[in-house]
Amino acid sequence: MDREPTSERPRERLYWKGPSALADAELLALQLGSGTRDKSAVDIAREMLATYGSLADVASRQRGVGAVKAARLVAAFELGRRLRARTPGQRTILSTPAEVFTAFGPLMEDLKREVFRVALLDAQNGLLRDCVVSEGTLSASLVDPREVFKPAILESAASVILLHNHPSGDPAPSREDVRLTRQLVECARLLGLRVHDHLIIGRGRFVSLAERGII
Repeated sequence: MDREPTSERPRERLYWKGPSALADAELLALQLGSGTRDKSAVDIAREMLATYGSLADVASRQRGVGAVKAARLVAAFELGRRLRARTPGQRTILSTPAEVFTAFGPLMEDLKREVFRVALLDAQNGLLRDCVVSEGTLSASLVDPREVFKPAILESAASVILLHNHPSGDPAPSREDVRLTRQLVECARLLGLRVHDHLIIGRGRFVSLAERGII
């Protein structure tokens, strides 16, 4: 049940005052769509923010709101990540670690599970496409070299960039990260491919293993 006066409902406030005038709870309520018999959508949104602490935390935890509302939230947050990661209508060039982080940081820095991704590049370092190779636990991701390089071979990519996130937020490479990187670089060499870089993405920061001299 929506108990707010019509003029104070998030949808009406959005229409008359614009999105910047809405609080986090109101924007979240718009994605929830409706409340329950006892609580408005805004009430539920406020409770979620109070429980999880921030929109970033809500983005990865949609328990307790039902399958339909959870799906809406997942879709909305993923759209936001993709909009921040891509500039519509422009070819994405990935020549530096900073450019790679700009493109993929929004997609990966807040993930709660470790995800290993590969970006496929053409001869001018233009992004052909990217794909998720594996999704692991909070501490580790299982990476099969065959799955890493199969898309690059099918796409006839000139080089690849490896990426994975550290859910802890700290992008410092582990010994396993270094070992895996060297193994994949050697596999790529045997296939006639070049590993341009391996970026480890943390919260708001990154480490380039190419800059560290590991590649």
